[in-house]
Amino acid sequence: MKKGIFMVILLLVLALIAGCSSGKSDKKEAGAEETPVIEDKGKLMMATTTSTADTGLLDFLAPKFKEATGYTLEWTSVGTGEALKMGEDGQVDVVLVHAKASEEKFVADGYGVKRVPVMYNDFVVVGPKEPIAHTEDIISVFTQITAENLPFISRGDDSGTDKKEKGIWKTLEITPDTNSNYIQSGQGMGATLTMADEKKAYCLSDRGTFLKLKKDATLELELEIICEGAKDLLNQYGVIAVNPEKYPEVNIEGANTFIEWICSSEGQEAIREFGVEEFGQALFIPNAGEDK
Repeated sequence: MKKGIFMVILLLVLALIAGCSSGKSDKKEAGAEETPVIEDKGKLMMATTTSTADTGLLDFLAPKFKEATGYTLEWTSVGTGEALKMGEDGQVDVVLVHAKASEEKFVADGYGVKRVPVMYNDFVVVGPKEPIAHTEDIISVFTQITAENLPFISRGDDSGTDKKEKGIWKTLEITPDTNSNYIQSGQGMGATLTMADEKKAYCLSDRGTFLKLKKDATLELELEIICEGAKDLLNQYGVIAVNPEKYPEVNIEGANTFIEWICSSEGQEAIREFGVEEFGQALFIPNAGEDK
């Protein structure tokens, strides 16, 4: 009888121990599944140049930015001139563009808070392999295009690329439209490259957009890089928060959060790795706070 009571008590104790162990395990497992919840902070509106969108960079960065901060990045991609105009009109919270002189004027005129260098790539001249041989000398390329009246397609849209091209002509003291084969597309980089390919013409492009479109099998671009590597072809990008003193309704907190994130080690590493797997090289080089 006593032995039977002892066995019952023993079984009850074992059951209690098992129950406690199971409870602790369940709590531990439940705790292990918990992940930090980032508060949804709504939209951040950005105006940016076409290259950051056409290359796919923003599609790559936006979800990482959302996961880290809670902000949903939305953007309009246009030429740098138009992007800055959107900032001047208070239509966006932040701008990401590539025309240093225009960016500095944007800040000096009170539309932007501070220009922050964030990354760079470079410009290249693309076109048919002949008659221009591959070179690093951008001056000789533009001189030959003029001297031989070779076809050239310009964006002509006040973009960062267009400003760079016009600057080269100005340095050479050449008026490009004296060339009867000089055409201004008035369109973005993708459309301009397509037009240049159709007309077997030369044009200035940022490297990233060219590589992206060159790999697009539906376009079948025959253009090749014929000029690259010159120091004066470096293409610096800057990010600027729109001034809340000018437009109190802008999302200055979100703009500052984006600038801090894209200049952080996390944001810079994301830029550094973008394009490497697909193209064997980064399409943009991070350099937060350092102008090229």
